[in-house]
Amino acid sequence: MSKNSIGIVELSSIAAGFGASDAMLKAGNVEMLLCRSICSGKFMVMVGGVVADVQSAVEAGIAANKGTVIDAAVLSNIDESVFKAISGATEVGELKALGVIESFSVTSLIEAADAAVKAANIQLVEIRLAMALGGKAFATMTGDVSSVQAAVDAGAAVVSEKGLLVNKIVIPRPHPSLLSEMI
Repeated sequence: MSKNSIGIVELSSIAAGFGASDAMLKAGNVEMLLCRSICSGKFMVMVGGVVADVQSAVEAGIAANKGTVIDAAVLSNIDESVFKAISGATEVGELKALGVIESFSVTSLIEAADAAVKAANIQLVEIRLAMALGGKAFATMTGDVSSVQAAVDAGAAVVSEKGLLVNKIVIPRPHPSLLSEMI
């Protein structure tokens, strides 16, 4: 299956999350990428496939559970580095400037990370999704100061549009010990 897009539905109910997962898998030719409960009693479903199938799946997940949907998105042509950062497979040689975007929503954070990496020449370091974070999510990135600033601004704008931005920061010369804390 060609995974040129992903769809995410984030719900406030675990039971509704299983219902959304089932509806999404039945609605289109998609592959389940992630299906799990997350902190503070929420549930996240992520599917991959071609854009039209992913769009149908997300619409079905939302329709089946309108009252419990916190956030949802379809991201087409997602940058491959987003998947690496989610899985923790990113290797960082040198921590240059450090950028952090923090969101109340897993979905909006993934959208922000994709926007950030497409906006500037940065390297995503890590994307943490709601586990041991009270349901929040954050992304870290590195590069030269101006690139990190542009990436953080682009990503934070995506989250801010939904009213889900917790905070953002750019640290020009982070202490080298911070890298060991991030990965």
